[in-house]
Amino acid sequence: MNTKPYRLLIFGAGVVGSVYALRFAQYGLDVTLLARGKRLEALQRNGLSYNDNGTIKQISIKTIDKLENDDIYDFIFVPVRYDQAESSLTAIKNNKSKTIVTLTNTIGYDSWLEIVGDRLLPGFPGAGGDIKVDVLYAQFGSEKHQGTIFGEINGRTTERVKELAQLFESVNLHYEIQKDILAFHISHIALAIVNKHFYTNDGMVDIETARSIKILSKIAADIKQNIHLIEQAGIPVIPPETKAMGELPENDIISHYRQLLSNDFIIDVKLGNHAISQKAEILLLDKMFHELISIQPDKL
Repeated sequence: MNTKPYRLLIFGAGVVGSVYALRFAQYGLDVTLLARGKRLEALQRNGLSYNDNGTIKQISIKTIDKLENDDIYDFIFVPVRYDQAESSLTAIKNNKSKTIVTLTNTIGYDSWLEIVGDRLLPGFPGAGGDIKVDVLYAQFGSEKHQGTIFGEINGRTTERVKELAQLFESVNLHYEIQKDILAFHISHIALAIVNKHFYTNDGMVDIETARSIKILSKIAADIKQNIHLIEQAGIPVIPPETKAMGELPENDIISHYRQLLSNDFIIDVKLGNHAISQKAEILLLDKMFHELISIQPDKL
């Protein structure tokens, strides 16, 4: 598919940023990856190392460690943790690029809009995985509802939304233009924050404990309660699969999670290094979710 020669920046070289940079580079797009510290050194030394069906490969990626104000991109993607989003957007604030696509968890956009204004285009990544010894072990979702999700806060299908859709089509990535992106984000948080039950004081539980009835019963109860709270607040639960999860009996949710935790890739996502680094984000979002949901519906 023909597309104009977009200039793309991925602001952050973690799992999600790396896998998007990899896909864009594999399709020959002009992509730059902003990285720092040891991650930058590894990328400069070896390129982006990644697992391809058991074989470790490398691909050359342009890198920078600082974004200059006059270094202009068609899209800047910000795939960082929620607790890093404000500082990342502040670092971008004075850059003149017109569209900034956040690919992260959130329960609202007010503070982000204060920083970057209407350049903000909220989204959510359709990828996950882990980085082990500088090697990326990650993949994109294969179903539409596992694709990259994005949309204008006002629900309109603007030209930049159409261009972003065209960009994803050009690299064969599933995507969904979400008309109520805030409801989607809040609904996703309802599921994401139950991962708090996998944390210990100094890391993660082991796989046997993660699959235990003690842990999974807490997760199942929280999922049902969180989705109920969203509905009670008058917020649509999006997508239908999330709404359906809240309607399942707890035993079915437990069985679903047991099945997920028999897959090595899912185990890495839920319990690996990337998951450990998400602890602060998950606990913060858990607190903010319950604060938000406690607001009366007519004030939302």
